[in-house]
Amino acid sequence: MSGIRVSSEIGPLKKVMLHRPGAELLNLTPNTLEELLFDDIPFLKVAQAEHDAFADILRGEGAEVVYLEDLAAEVVASDPEIREQFLLQWIREADIHTERYTRIIHDYLEENYSDPKDLVMKTMAGINLQELQTDKSDSLVDLVSDASKLVCAPMPNLYFTRDPFASIGNGASVNRMYSVTRNRETIYAEYVFKHHPDFKDVPQYYGRYNTFHIEGGDILNISADTLAVGISQRTEPDAIDQIAHNIFSDETSPIEKVLAFDIPSSRAFMHLDTVFTQIDADKFTVHPGILGPLTVFEITPSASGSGIKVREINEPLELLLSKAVGTSVELIPCGGGDRIAAEREQWNDGSNTLCVRPGTIVVYERNDVTNAVLQEKGLNVLQMPSAELSRGRGGPRCMSMPLIREDL
Repeated sequence: MSGIRVSSEIGPLKKVMLHRPGAELLNLTPNTLEELLFDDIPFLKVAQAEHDAFADILRGEGAEVVYLEDLAAEVVASDPEIREQFLLQWIREADIHTERYTRIIHDYLEENYSDPKDLVMKTMAGINLQELQTDKSDSLVDLVSDASKLVCAPMPNLYFTRDPFASIGNGASVNRMYSVTRNRETIYAEYVFKHHPDFKDVPQYYGRYNTFHIEGGDILNISADTLAVGISQRTEPDAIDQIAHNIFSDETSPIEKVLAFDIPSSRAFMHLDTVFTQIDADKFTVHPGILGPLTVFEITPSASGSGIKVREINEPLELLLSKAVGTSVELIPCGGGDRIAAEREQWNDGSNTLCVRPGTIVVYERNDVTNAVLQEKGLNVLQMPSAELSRGRGGPRCMSMPLIREDL
């Protein structure tokens, strides 16, 4: 199955992209947690076991699981010129600008990581000064630097594959991300969509070199003709204007409307998918703090067909979503309405579920209050272990990028 086909959040999942956490987590330290957007350091061995359990759940539900690292390695292996271009670009984007260190890092990677997948995994993990074994006698900065200093920072957030790019109908957006540390992650998507035979013909509605920030956690395929995007801490309205214009300009796209949800700019409401996720044809999980009137902007093609038209809507979330999906919907609050349980379980992504087919969802097992409520509502709740993965502040939806879903 090649290309991208995702016209809803709940159509039966047929193909999904993950990234199995790797050595990038071993390069997290207490001093770099804030910079690298982590609150704690996951135990890698357990995080990998939990992630493998997640992948097994998806395979058990009939989904083909592909890995970002494998797709990128296939591109790197396809042509020596592409490999060289990727390597030099990765070094530059790792903030290495001197000719000396560009050469040192390039030669180190080529000499020690000839296998394409090993190379890709090492670029994800980062490089410290000690690994390079440089001659320090001709460099003051090397002499005064600690041997464990990270020369090229790791990318520990990569297992949240939802954010660097997003599937939109039959196309994709390759995102410009909010933070510098995460924006480096999108180099893999750039090369996959430019060179991989399964994805190089996919229409791109946004690019990583665009000016304004947008992240995949803010993009939800509500229906075949309606896209929801969050105006959030990490997605700017200017980016939504651009992506709407590009979608409407694509004659092959069935999307006729973009709903821009203006959500609070805070860590608790980091992305739209921390506010609500669809779990059945008529059900959504929701963050209790967002219930009530919500400012939403409806973006449609202009009458002339060469621009966009925007109007503000002020309606309760339940009514907005009911109109978007074409049926009355029920909003199921995280924590079942208990304020303390809601705050605790929202911190552990109780509302960030992955729907594998209508009414069947993957959740973190630790959110037992919310999970019990979902089961009482008739949902088929597939619980995955999450003691270590949850330390990255992202749930099953954050950790997955659907590539193909069956149409509803």
